[in-house]
Amino acid sequence: MQQPAVPELAHTHTRPIHWLATATAVAAVVALSSIAQPGSATAAQPAGTPAEPSPAAAPDTTAVTFPLDCGPVKSVVAKQASGDLDGDGRPETVAVVHCDASMGTPPDAVYVLTRAADDTAPRVVATLLEPKDRYTVTDFAVREGAVTATLLGYSSPDVPNCCPDLKESVKWQWRNGAFVRSTPAGARSV
Repeated sequence: MQQPAVPELAHTHTRPIHWLATATAVAAVVALSSIAQPGSATAAQPAGTPAEPSPAAAPDTTAVTFPLDCGPVKSVVAKQASGDLDGDGRPETVAVVHCDASMGTPPDAVYVLTRAADDTAPRVVATLLEPKDRYTVTDFAVREGAVTATLLGYSSPDVPNCCPDLKESVKWQWRNGAFVRSTPAGARSV
C-alpha cells in the first residue's frame, strides 16, 4: 500500500463545531440576501427616449352579451385568449362560452370579439363554433394570427353526453375577409 504524499490533516474530520460554523455562514448569507435587494424596476422610459405607442387593449368579455340562448341560466366564458387575427394592429379576443349548466358538460361556442378604432364597446364579429354542433373545446390558444383548439365531440346523437368519441384538432385563420377552418397537419380524429 502506498502512503499519501501529504500527511493526514487533523481538520479533515468533521465535528459538530464545523457543522455549526457552516450553518451560521449559510444563515448569514440568507439574511444578507434578504436585506440587500436591487432597486425596484420601473416601466418608465429614460428622459429623452421617445415612448412606443401603446397598443390597443383587447376587448373585454365582461362587456359583451353573447348570442347564446341559455334560458334561465347565465352564459360563462370558460376560456379566452387575445391576439391580432386580421393583421390590423388591434387585438381581437376569442372567447369559448357555454351555458352555466348545473349538471353535465354543456357544449361550447367560440366567438371572436373586436372593437372599432373609435369605439370602446366590444362586439361579437364572428362565430367560429356553434353550440348546436355539440363540441367541447380543449387545448385552446391564439398564436401567430390563428385560433387553434382541440374539439371533443360525438359521432351520432346516440353517443351519451358523458363520453365524447371524437377528437379533432382545428385551426381558424382570417383569409379574404372571413375565418377559414382547417385541420392542422398531423392532426387525427379518434
